[in-house]
Amino acid sequence: MTEISIGIVETQYCHLPDELLLEGGGKLSDVTIAYETYGILNRDKSNAIFLCHALTGTAHAAGWHEGDRKPGWWDLMVGPGKAIDTEKYFVICSNVLGGCSGSTGPSSINPKTGEPYGLDFPGITIADMVNAQKGLIDHLGIRLLFAAIGGSMGGMQVLQWCVSYPEMVSKAIPIATTAVSSPQQIAFNEVGRLAIISDPKWNNGNYYSRSIPIPGLALARMIGHITYLSDDSMHHKFGRELKNRDKYKFDFSQDFEVESYLHHQGRTFIERFDSNSYLYITKAVDYFDLTKDGSLAEGFRNMKTKFLVVSVTSDWLYPSYQSKKTVTALNANNLDVSYREIESSYGHDAFLLESGQMNYIIHSFLSHTMVSDIMTKDITTIREGISIEDAARVMYEREVTHLPVVSMNDKLVGIVTSWDISRAVALKCRTLDEIMITNVITSRLDDPIELAARRMETHNISALPVVDEHQKIIGVINSESINKLVGSY
Repeated sequence: MTEISIGIVETQYCHLPDELLLEGGGKLSDVTIAYETYGILNRDKSNAIFLCHALTGTAHAAGWHEGDRKPGWWDLMVGPGKAIDTEKYFVICSNVLGGCSGSTGPSSINPKTGEPYGLDFPGITIADMVNAQKGLIDHLGIRLLFAAIGGSMGGMQVLQWCVSYPEMVSKAIPIATTAVSSPQQIAFNEVGRLAIISDPKWNNGNYYSRSIPIPGLALARMIGHITYLSDDSMHHKFGRELKNRDKYKFDFSQDFEVESYLHHQGRTFIERFDSNSYLYITKAVDYFDLTKDGSLAEGFRNMKTKFLVVSVTSDWLYPSYQSKKTVTALNANNLDVSYREIESSYGHDAFLLESGQMNYIIHSFLSHTMVSDIMTKDITTIREGISIEDAARVMYEREVTHLPVVSMNDKLVGIVTSWDISRAVALKCRTLDEIMITNVITSRLDDPIELAARRMETHNISALPVVDEHQKIIGVINSESINKLVGSY
């Protein structure tokens, strides 16, 4: 399929109806969440993918805004024919709570004062950001996310989604991230915050009607940007090239190309970001810690999601060992988890730049659907030995056409269909054993969906009970679910 852009897109706005209670004890009313969507939500709203942006990102993940010189921040990955295929999936990306690109943050108007919040904005956490995103998902009428995907701080949000709302995320892809912010990460963030706070124009956060603290914010961006690169990437991109190309200046102006590059990053950043948002968001990152009682495995105990964890070989801001710790904790909870390490010299920014590797592994993970991904867990069963009349009544009351029959220890012993009930009436059968199918075709959680569909077609049946290794029934998959899956693609 040809990779093309999704074209012109517009940012939308969701106003949360309820007051948002924050982890730190604060409250926010009249919360606005800026978001963009790409693709079409299918009829049963089962094809939604939520993208979580990194520290200074926005809701504009793909496509073009009118007049823009470049597309959204992950346009390499989102669009027709790309890994996050907008012809298959309904993709959502929102600006985080505390941001400055349309969502409520320190630069927003405080409804109590009519002035920008400034430092009156309450402290926030990654969990607060996710709770606000949950409000957006509720607004869109979506009960289950097909996937949540994000890199860096976006990966933190993905993990937090799976902790806060374990029943709502089928698949998760945290990329180049951690489950616990390290002392080194906190240290870099603190230096960036100090650069802002030390700028006289910051004025204790009250600068919105005055001159903004340009030098402080630019310096914070320069410090942060160094951590996004790697030693190799700096050598390849700049080396020791001189800006003047022939000699040193022997003063404190910019001699080297790498210096010029960092100053450029600082200058462009101040045009689009708010200093106070930088303070609040980096502090939320510092607070991020999904351990419980000192154990990451315990913190992940209630998760139910299927994971692909991705790291980058040259990433020294969120090094691979931190992703491997996440994988170990997920495995300790017997979760379905895959791990991939991207080979790249780009450093932390590789998840934004290595489009070939990223498209391949994400496409493979999203398109490899297992029985566990679409299985219905809310099933109706009957005990062996009940009367045909009772079986018919259960089938009628629960509006089902297939009734798995289980033993006293919940093992699957047979299945009764609506056709069997009709046959029992016609033949004047007296007991369930006379009509029950005992040679039941079943499926397992880790069976590919293609295998389940093939079994249904081969045996001309419309439903498959899903059993565990002890033959206990844990769910059911039916042709309707498969048809919906195919229809959504």
